[in-house]
Amino acid sequence: MSTLSGTLTILSAMFTPAILVSACGSLIMATSQRLSRSLDRQREVAQRLRQNQQPVAPPATPDLAERIHLTQQLLFAIRRARLLQQAMTSLHLTLSIFIGSIFTIGIFELFNSSKAWIIALLSVAGALMLLFASVLLIRESSLARSDVDEETAYLTQFTRADQEHLSGTS
Repeated sequence: MSTLSGTLTILSAMFTPAILVSACGSLIMATSQRLSRSLDRQREVAQRLRQNQQPVAPPATPDLAERIHLTQQLLFAIRRARLLQQAMTSLHLTLSIFIGSIFTIGIFELFNSSKAWIIALLSVAGALMLLFASVLLIRESSLARSDVDEETAYLTQFTRADQEHLSGTS
């Protein structure tokens, strides 16, 4: 009976990091999608900025306010992409650490080793990396909100000007 009990204890010890591996996988997928959307946004804004900087017919000139706005949007997109890339790296390292924990638990049990401090160290390192990745994702979300706030402020200035123009001509 003690063999079954010991085996179940080992399996329980190995399942805990396995659940964290699954959580890391979900975070990696979500962060990868966010990074992809951020890079698409970066390309879109860069293209619009290039179009704004093209010479136009003599009576018209490139819109300086639009160029400043697009430059600001591009800077937001670049900062977001960097944060997301750092988060992805951190999540992949976390995933590796948790997989290492599972592997270490199995090896130690196979060879009947009792160096539990190594497993504890790997678990704490994985938790710290997961915390770091979470902080990066929080920073990126805050930056995304600032980006939306800036774009909204830029676009609403034209709405207000249009409304004032319409009410002045009525």
